[in-house]
Amino acid sequence: MSQGAYQSMNLADHVDDDLECVKKNREILSAALNIKQPVWLQQVHGVNVVDALTAEHHCKADAVFSNQVGEVCNVLTADCLPLLFCNKQGSAVAAAHAGWRGLAEGVIEATVDAMQQSNQDIMVWLGPAIGPEKFEVGRDVHDAFVKKDEKSANAFVRLDKEHYLADIYHLARLRLNRMGIEHIYGGGLCTFSDEEKFYSFRKNPVTGRMASLIWIEKSK
Repeated sequence: MSQGAYQSMNLADHVDDDLECVKKNREILSAALNIKQPVWLQQVHGVNVVDALTAEHHCKADAVFSNQVGEVCNVLTADCLPLLFCNKQGSAVAAAHAGWRGLAEGVIEATVDAMQQSNQDIMVWLGPAIGPEKFEVGRDVHDAFVKKDEKSANAFVRLDKEHYLADIYHLARLRLNRMGIEHIYGGGLCTFSDEEKFYSFRKNPVTGRMASLIWIEKSK
């Protein structure tokens, strides 16, 4: 329902889009997927993780988990990395929003801890994010990762003394592998480059947000 800079399926109510359009978009989404309305978080590039069953709308958090049937885990992005988690048994799920700050501070680790599952049983999907050829960052971003893990240096390509290209997908995989998580899927898309499919805040600061969702369905 959204028009102009937000054209198509904007699902965020904090980007100055018409709120009635956002409401209708959310209703279309829920009806199409046959799900209840998910919790819409107030994402702050932090590491707070909440339970979908008890979380309130617009609570400050960047990840949400559930072990209950029908409780939808959801994050919004437009260049940041969305991650969807589940265990092999299908009894626990989670979604996380990972901008570089949250990723560096441990939002992935916090999400995995909240799931309370064996790390070896966890599978992760990396959703659409800004690609490694377009994600230009400063030295502060490079240093934030490399100071914590020297292997992170391999996720950066130096442009000049103060600027790098960063591979957010590689940075996430390093974090997941360090926790013993090896079943990692997705990655390789670029929100900045594919204007037809994705919103990109870096490309157009006035733009919408996309949702990545995961939930447990009833056994048939």
